[in-house]
Amino acid sequence: MNNQVTVHELDVRELEPPEPMQRALDAIARLKPGEQLLMRHHREPYPLYAILNERGFSHRTTQLADDSYEILIWP
Repeated sequence: MNNQVTVHELDVRELEPPEPMQRALDAIARLKPGEQLLMRHHREPYPLYAILNERGFSHRTTQLADDSYEILIWP
Protein backbone atom coordinates (compact mmCIF):
# COMPACT_ATOMS: atom_id res chain seq x y z
CA MET A 1 0.00 0.00 0.00
CA ASN A 2 1.35 3.44 -0.98
CA ASN A 3 1.09 5.87 1.94
CA GLN A 4 3.22 8.56 0.33
CA VAL A 5 1.69 12.03 0.31
CA THR A 6 2.44 14.52 -2.45
CA VAL A 7 2.74 18.08 -1.18
CA HIS A 8 2.28 20.97 -3.61
CA GLU A 9 3.74 24.28 -2.49
CA LEU A 10 2.17 27.68 -3.08
CA ASP A 11 3.90 30.86 -1.91
CA VAL A 12 1.58 33.88 -2.00
CA ARG A 13 3.49 36.08 0.46
CA GLU A 14 4.34 38.68 -2.17
CA LEU A 15 0.89 38.85 -3.80
CA GLU A 16 -1.83 41.45 -3.25
CA PRO A 17 -5.49 40.54 -2.60
CA PRO A 18 -7.45 38.93 -4.10
CA GLU A 19 -4.71 36.95 -5.87
CA PRO A 20 -3.70 34.78 -2.86
CA MET A 21 -7.29 33.60 -2.42
CA GLN A 22 -7.74 32.99 -6.15
CA ARG A 23 -4.52 30.96 -6.38
CA ALA A 24 -5.39 28.94 -3.27
CA LEU A 25 -8.86 28.10 -4.59
CA ASP A 26 -7.43 27.11 -7.98
CA ALA A 27 -4.84 24.88 -6.28
CA ILE A 28 -7.27 23.12 -3.95
CA ALA A 29 -9.63 22.45 -6.84
CA ARG A 30 -6.87 20.32 -8.39
CA LEU A 31 -6.00 18.35 -5.22
CA LYS A 32 -6.55 14.62 -5.41
CA PRO A 33 -6.72 12.12 -2.54
CA GLY A 34 -3.21 11.69 -1.15
CA GLU A 35 -2.20 15.23 -2.12
CA GLN A 36 -1.79 18.28 0.08
CA LEU A 37 -1.23 21.97 -0.49
CA LEU A 38 1.32 23.85 1.62
CA MET A 39 0.52 27.53 1.25
CA ARG A 40 2.81 30.27 2.56
CA HIS A 41 1.10 33.59 3.32
CA HIS A 42 2.22 36.85 4.93
CA ARG A 43 -0.90 36.88 7.12
CA GLU A 44 -3.42 34.40 8.44
CA PRO A 45 -6.08 33.93 5.73
CA TYR A 46 -9.23 33.81 7.86
CA PRO A 47 -11.67 34.08 4.90
CA LEU A 48 -10.06 31.00 3.34
CA TYR A 49 -10.82 28.85 6.40
CA ALA A 50 -14.59 29.19 5.97
CA ILE A 51 -14.34 28.21 2.30
CA LEU A 52 -12.16 25.21 3.11
CA ASN A 53 -14.59 24.04 5.80
CA GLU A 54 -17.55 24.56 3.46
CA ARG A 55 -15.85 22.46 0.76
CA GLY A 56 -14.84 19.66 3.13
CA PHE A 57 -11.10 20.34 3.30
CA SER A 58 -9.03 19.97 6.42
CA HIS A 59 -6.28 22.44 7.28
CA ARG A 60 -3.61 23.21 9.84
CA THR A 61 -1.97 26.61 10.26
CA THR A 62 1.46 27.28 11.70
CA GLN A 63 2.82 30.74 12.46
CA LEU A 64 6.50 30.95 11.59
CA ALA A 65 9.28 32.86 13.33
CA ASP A 66 9.13 35.64 10.70
CA ASP A 67 5.38 36.12 11.44
CA SER A 68 4.34 34.56 8.14
CA TYR A 69 2.05 31.54 8.04
CA GLU A 70 2.10 28.07 6.57
CA ILE A 71 -1.30 26.56 5.89
CA LEU A 72 -1.39 22.85 5.13
CA ILE A 73 -4.57 21.88 3.26
CA TRP A 74 -5.83 18.42 2.33
CA PRO A 75 -9.07 16.84 1.10
